[in-house]
Amino acid sequence: MILTVTLNAALDITYRLPEVRLHASHRVPSVRQQAGGKGVNVARVLAALGHAAIVTGLAGGPAGQAVRADLAEAALPDELVEVAGETRRTVAVADDQDTTVFLEPGPEVSPQEWRRFLAHYERLLPGASVVVLSGSVPPGPPADAYRILIERARCHGVPAVLDADGPALLRALPAGPAVVKPNAHELAEATGTGDPAEGAELLRAAGVGAVVASLGPDGLLACTAEGNWRARPPDALRGNPTGAGDSAVAALALGLHTGAPWPDRLRQAVALSAATVLAPLAGRYDADAYHRMLSLVRVEEVGPAHPQGEP
Repeated sequence: MILTVTLNAALDITYRLPEVRLHASHRVPSVRQQAGGKGVNVARVLAALGHAAIVTGLAGGPAGQAVRADLAEAALPDELVEVAGETRRTVAVADDQDTTVFLEPGPEVSPQEWRRFLAHYERLLPGASVVVLSGSVPPGPPADAYRILIERARCHGVPAVLDADGPALLRALPAGPAVVKPNAHELAEATGTGDPAEGAELLRAAGVGAVVASLGPDGLLACTAEGNWRARPPDALRGNPTGAGDSAVAALALGLHTGAPWPDRLRQAVALSAATVLAPLAGRYDADAYHRMLSLVRVEEVGPAHPQGEP
């Protein structure tokens, strides 16, 4: 079983319309809402692939109840911990060109609620083969919350996949996550270099097992103990990129679970990510496109960048 942690769960609202104009009124012909947050999206993709995943994290208020109702409808195991604050909403506005996303900060989490979550997390870890830690941290938990969660997972022999950015990412590195998946901007921000290969090696030198950098339409770059690879999709696809990175994380977690070779993990991650761009909502993917692209993704081994210094 793969355990997904979404500390800042969300009620995702997606508006779809032909064109978005700044400072103008819009009539929205299509509105969809579902349980969201990066870890929830990962669990949804894993379930669609036929693999067991459990959702835990924090949720509260009417929006939190809507999140839990959607998880129940989707048959995703709900192990969320109730908090007094209101679960945030995220609004994605998608038109024929791109997607604009508005992210609320999330509920204030009290020290008692954080301790209650940690105890619940500890109870879930013995049944997990991999833990996925994804997304932002709401106000209230410690600044090194992900470091704490990774260390507790390691005590149970459970490897962690981390998808976070900024201080949340940097403070977690000493705990030694098995995999981190920054995008190109997050990697540059964390390491101070605009060269993704150099940045990935800097993060590995800081104690990470493997770094998989998302390069948007250019695919993925992986820096691992077994070697370095570039994986590219066969085509540049247009659509809604929201959740594409979460689909890549689902594939990376699944590869860690099964022990698949790195080229196979990256091939699946790129195919899933690209197929997600073609789907209307995060946590979904175009199954036909996914199966078609699996054999078309190009994976090549590349040499090290030999960076200097540390992040």
